[in-house]
Amino acid sequence: MSGLISNYDAILEKCRNLAPVKTAIVHPVKSNVIEAAADAVKEGLIVPVLIGPRKRITAAAAEVGADISGWELIDVEHSHEAGGKAAGLAASGKVDAIMKGALHTDELLGAIIRSDAGLRTERRISHAFMMEIGSYPKPFIITDAAINIDPDLTAKADIIQNAINLWQVLFDGDARPKVAILAAVETVNPKMQATLDAAALCKMADRGQITGAIIDGPLAFDNAINLAAAKEKGIVSQVAGAADILLVPDIESGNMLAKQLIFLGGADAAGIVLGARVPVILTSRADGLRARLLSCALAVLLSHARKAGRLK
Repeated sequence: MSGLISNYDAILEKCRNLAPVKTAIVHPVKSNVIEAAADAVKEGLIVPVLIGPRKRITAAAAEVGADISGWELIDVEHSHEAGGKAAGLAASGKVDAIMKGALHTDELLGAIIRSDAGLRTERRISHAFMMEIGSYPKPFIITDAAINIDPDLTAKADIIQNAINLWQVLFDGDARPKVAILAAVETVNPKMQATLDAAALCKMADRGQITGAIIDGPLAFDNAINLAAAKEKGIVSQVAGAADILLVPDIESGNMLAKQLIFLGGADAAGIVLGARVPVILTSRADGLRARLLSCALAVLLSHARKAGRLK
């Protein structure tokens, strides 16, 4: 499979055959959020519904010269109210995706995961970074580097399944992705919880509790992505050196890994929140145009897959 850079146009091309997704943009009071939305509209990815204080939104649009006169705008007083409104619209089917604006991620997700919001599924909500870097021959996913702080075994099983489902939507279910469960070492050590969880997750996959992928772990990062390193340690594995999905032990290790690859390694990264009834687009002020559009493209593909019954 070619890298995400070469897949960039292909992923967007897939979306061109799909209707743009009506997307609630929560508290878009900063110019970079309006700019991201305008880019996605230009590419035919979304139909925006702006939710927030009207005066601040129009000022942000004026700052970047964006014409939002044709966009729906729901005037609410503050970010907390905007998050609740977006969740309500999504639960009632009036929007099919949610995009984070200028508010804290915790505040937005708090509105989405409320028991009465109607957006929870049987799985835990998790975040996935779809990444590409020149030193690795194919795109890969890092999960979870943004939401679940210290996931237990049950949460990790959901995080893996969410990522597998994303992979299969992106690549049409042609092949089962290879999932590496990361730890500091590649052997089971009773003193290291990540290795115990890895062993249990592999057995859960054997018993059909996690489906649609080839799973192995514990694997250290070098063994997961470098075949020579795996061979040097005598690791016999279908996943070692060829991982498509990297499950990290906790948010700290995942966040550091992802940001190191982005800011020191020059990786492209697109972020999406999985496990809710609608995809949630998380963009950062540091994101470039490519990352913004790819994040929106992921949401488009996920939304249409769910409507078509191809996503649980």
